[in-house]
This record gives sequence, C-alpha cells and structure tokens, in this order.
Amino acid sequence: MLKRLYKWVKPLFFKMDPEDAHHLVVDGMGAASRIPGVPALLSGIWGVSESPELAVDLLGFQFRHPVGLAAGLDKNAKAVRGFGSIGLSFLEVGTVTPKGQPGNDRPRLFRLPPDEALVNRMGFNNEGADAMAERLARLGKHKVPLAVNIGKNKATPNEDAASDYRACLAKLYPYGDLFVVNISSPNTPDLRALQHGDELRDLLAAVKDEMETQSAAHGELPKPILVKLAPDNDEAQLSYMAQAILESGISGIIATNTTIGREGLTHANKTETGGLSGRPLTKRSTEVIRSLYRMTEGRLPIVGSGGIFTAQDAYDKIRAGASLVEVYTSLIYKGPGVVKEIATGLKRLLRQDGFTRITQAVGADHRR
Repeated sequence: MLKRLYKWVKPLFFKMDPEDAHHLVVDGMGAASRIPGVPALLSGIWGVSESPELAVDLLGFQFRHPVGLAAGLDKNAKAVRGFGSIGLSFLEVGTVTPKGQPGNDRPRLFRLPPDEALVNRMGFNNEGADAMAERLARLGKHKVPLAVNIGKNKATPNEDAASDYRACLAKLYPYGDLFVVNISSPNTPDLRALQHGDELRDLLAAVKDEMETQSAAHGELPKPILVKLAPDNDEAQLSYMAQAILESGISGIIATNTTIGREGLTHANKTETGGLSGRPLTKRSTEVIRSLYRMTEGRLPIVGSGGIFTAQDAYDKIRAGASLVEVYTSLIYKGPGVVKEIATGLKRLLRQDGFTRITQAVGADHRR
C-alpha cells in the first residue's frame, strides 16, 4: 500500500505551484529523515537490494547499482539522508555557489505534463557554500557516495570564474566524495562559454590545482572531479571539450545538463525560457554520451543524465558509454519507485543480451 503512496499524493503536488511543491518535498524529506526509524522505513519501501550483477566499481567507489540522483533537486543538501534511503546508489547536491544568491525571479519552474518534462530558469538559487558545509558537517557520514555540484555566482564575470570554483572546493572539500564542475546551466549568463576555448582549459587547470591543494592539506589522495556538459553542443565542440578534459586529468564527464531546445513539445509552457529536462531530452543526451565515449575511446568515465524514465532509457545510455546514470525529472513524474523499477529492469535487459554484469554493457554499442 505504501509503495503506491506517490500515486495518491502526486495529483495534490501537481495542483501546487511547482516550486512550492519542490520545497515541500525536499524540506519534508529532510525533516522526516531526522526522525529515528524513518530512513529505515523509506529504505524498506523503496530501497534496492544489492545485486552483484548491477554493482559498479568506479572512481574509487563501489556503487550498488548505476542509478543516482542528478543535481538540482536537493540544491542545499537538506535531504541527503532521506534521498539516500530511497534506493539511489549516489547523490548529487547543488549547484552551490560561494555566496548564497536568490536566483531568478519567480515563477521559474514549469511543468509540461503531456511531454513529461520540466522547464526551469532557477539561476543557481542556493544558500551558499558555507551553509552547505555546516549542514553536511552536522550530517556526518552518509550512506551512499555524495557528489557536490559547484558553480559560480551570477555576479562573478567569467574571467574570475575560477576563483568561485576554487572557493566552493576549498569550503566543501571535507564533505564531498566527488565534485562536479557545472559549466553548462543555461540560466546563468555566459556560463556555457566556459565550456569552450582556453576558458575551459584554464578553468579545469584551476579546479584541479585547488583539488591537489586541498587533498595535500588534508593528507588525502585527490577526490574525483567531473565536468557537466550541455547537450546543445555540436560534434566539433564536443570533440574539443573531450580532448581538453582528457588532457586536464579530470576524472570524468556528466552528460548532459538541460537543453535550450524545444523540438516536439506540445504543452503551452514550451514558450518559457530556461533549461528543459525530462523525456524530450532522452534521445539527445544518449547521442552526446555515444559521441563522447567514441571521442575519448572509453578512457573517461561518463555519467549519463537526461530523460531517464525507464530501464530501457538507462540501458541505452549505458550501452552508449555511460557507467552510471542519474534521474531527476522522472522522480517528479513517477515517484521514488522509479529507482527500483529501473534497477530491476536493468537486470532483465542484461540477461537478454547475455551479460552477467552491468559493467560488460558499458559502451557495448561501440563493439558491434
């Protein structure tokens, strides 16, 4: 009965303003997870059983299965314990900037139900790196690997962007297991320009240098850094970025962020500006993963993100070259049960293709 809970409450959420519903879920999840016994209850309802065939050993971590949470849902790391109890194998929090900022004016989040999509122009609204550091320090050890997604403040010009990414890394280094450099949101002016030319190489060099500084200060090995790219790059741009990332020594790529494209949409909210996520992004994000895997010859781990609603969606991205995948919009439309649904379906798809482990399927489309 409790497994069907989201089907009952979803109509109520969808009658609310999307951002109000978002805050209600995240704040509620955060508050509930602090009640003794609730995380275990959540895990009992929506948790995913360990299965050797779905385990992924990557970036120094053992992921129970490939399905994690994309950035943007828990911007301020308010519900890490709660989201870590609904079956996800890793979590991304943020995007966080050095200083807290309000983001763009509301309304700035829009549902497109017939298209199973969202449009957002949030603008990196968050409480800032200090607030996140304090919250994560109180939280202590977390159940699954935690990736902290970092960005620059809106007021910071691109020529000074590296200082913002350095500041976030310096403040949050002790609390993240991995870090994600977000240079691909369409909602911060000129941010996407950091994906190209010398700006990309210089930024990656600065972030890597800061990581080495922090790891040395803490007496640890450097933690993995991934770069999140936009889906709206052509093949020439992707090739340049792939080469720059390979040469930088950065640990991996997340493909992709939201898109500014609007092809095939039916809902009236398609006219809203911002980044589009969900079902319309499924095909394009998979194409970008396939291109990046080919361009890097499979040498760079890829996390697939964008329009993953079913096990087949996830499997297509894995066969295209993704080692891990992330969900976000499908959680809004289908609820927490989508994680177990995808994990269960992946085992069936593996068997159909004659694989015994999910890692054997990574990049399989390139070996046909």
